[in-house]
Amino acid sequence: QVHLVESGGGLVQAGGSLRLSCEASGRTFSSYVMGWFRQAPGKEREFVAAINKSGGTTSYTDSVKGRFTTSRDNAKNTVYLQMNSLKPEDTAVYYCAATNVIFTTNAITSWGIYAYWGQGTQVTVSS
Repeated sequence: QVHLVESGGGLVQAGGSLRLSCEASGRTFSSYVMGWFRQAPGKEREFVAAINKSGGTTSYTDSVKGRFTTSRDNAKNTVYLQMNSLKPEDTAVYYCAATNVIFTTNAITSWGIYAYWGQGTQVTVSS
C-alpha cells in the first residue's frame, strides 16, 4: 500500500502563499495520478487539482485556476501544491491522494477513485 505524508500547511494572511508537499512511499510513484482535495467544516470534500503520472498534464477546479499550481518530482516521490493569492475561502484541510487509474479529466475529479490518502494538512487564511 502507498503511504502519503503531507506537510506545508499553516496560517497565512489573505494574499499570501503556501506550498504543500506530499511525499509517497515506495518506488512506483510515477505510476500514480496524484490529486488534491480540500474539506472545510460543514462542507463536502472538494476537488482542487490533479496531475498526471509524468507531470505533463494538470487539472484544476475553477475557483483556484490562476492561483494554484500542482507539480511533481518523481525522483523525489513528491507532489506539490503551490498556492498563491490565498483567500479566506481557501481555508480547509487539504488532502493529497493517489490513484493508479488512467488520467481522464472526468474521473480524476471524483474522490472515490483515489485508493490512497494523506492524513491532511490544515490551511488557514485570515482576512
